[in-house]
Amino acid sequence: MTKLNQSKKSKEKDKFLAGPIVLDVVGKTLDKDDVRRIAHPKTGGVILFGRNYQDRKQLTALTKAIKAVRSDVMISIDHEGGRVQRCRTDGFTHLPAMKRLGDIWSNHGKRPDASHAITAMDAATAVGFILASELRACGVDFSFTPVLDLDFGRSAVIGDRSFHRDPQIAYALAKSLNHGLLLAGMANCGKHFPGHGWAEADSHVAIPVDERPLKSILNDDAQPYQWLGLGLASVMPAHVIYSKVDKNPAGFSKIWLQDILRKQMKFTGVIFSDDLSMEGASVAGSVVKGAEMALKAGCDQVLICNRPDLADELLKHLKYDEKAFKTSRARLEKLMPSSRAMAWHDLQESPDYQKAKQQLKQLGLIAA
Repeated sequence: MTKLNQSKKSKEKDKFLAGPIVLDVVGKTLDKDDVRRIAHPKTGGVILFGRNYQDRKQLTALTKAIKAVRSDVMISIDHEGGRVQRCRTDGFTHLPAMKRLGDIWSNHGKRPDASHAITAMDAATAVGFILASELRACGVDFSFTPVLDLDFGRSAVIGDRSFHRDPQIAYALAKSLNHGLLLAGMANCGKHFPGHGWAEADSHVAIPVDERPLKSILNDDAQPYQWLGLGLASVMPAHVIYSKVDKNPAGFSKIWLQDILRKQMKFTGVIFSDDLSMEGASVAGSVVKGAEMALKAGCDQVLICNRPDLADELLKHLKYDEKAFKTSRARLEKLMPSSRAMAWHDLQESPDYQKAKQQLKQLGLIAA
């Protein structure tokens, strides 16, 4: 091979060619089927779960192996804090549930003042910075956080993952957490648009329905999305049917994603579908039909998790408008970290990291 051809091949490898599918891997190392799926041109991202984590050394080796197959795929994870945190051992900080931050703002039901709000927002920034910097030190590019759902006391699957019932408080704390993520070089993802806090059913195992009128949802649940504006890098819609608005769940709805989110709210970031293997997505029929509906409705990428067989089905049969997807690809590339991550050892010695951890320890939000 000539030097010219080698150079051309190298540039093609580094070019951002991510596809519309985000899929997972089976275990703690890659097998030949994982490699085949990641290398497929329709693949655009890999999402990790608790089963993919043993310790920091293993996680770092896994993320390097994924990038060796495709340097342009974004490695993501659900790592919010509280009960939704995939990496908890071997030095990872066990972060608090977001409700703990909301409680500080509200001073646990006592009469709050401005100092409580400032303390809560500073703590949220510290949480975001620690969360992102630890993940990035191990090669993870992105976490699907923060949860913007409001805590109506109705949804067990959301519950303490929510900052607060008050949309203004949820917005302020999410904005602060997003700032912390950004300080560590990570983008954010608001979920689950327009809000999963009212619907009682768990979309992992059922098809939730929210029967409230559009005006109520826009004036309450959806307000954090509106207020965050350009500070919101990406959004994940809910597998919830808002029956007064559309017969389809939000992630399959042009009304929600194009008319409301894109046009009315002027959102310009990435839209991810929620996991298409969840029961809330079953209204579409097959996984291929669901993915096609989601992409046509306005999603830039679709997630398929915990079902390698369905991932293979998508890779083989999914049809989408490749010309139109160039717009999605341009949005997706902006989510990739633009700065180099700190090595784990250097992170531990970083004054900013030490300060953030000390701040959370003093508040009792993490172990001393």
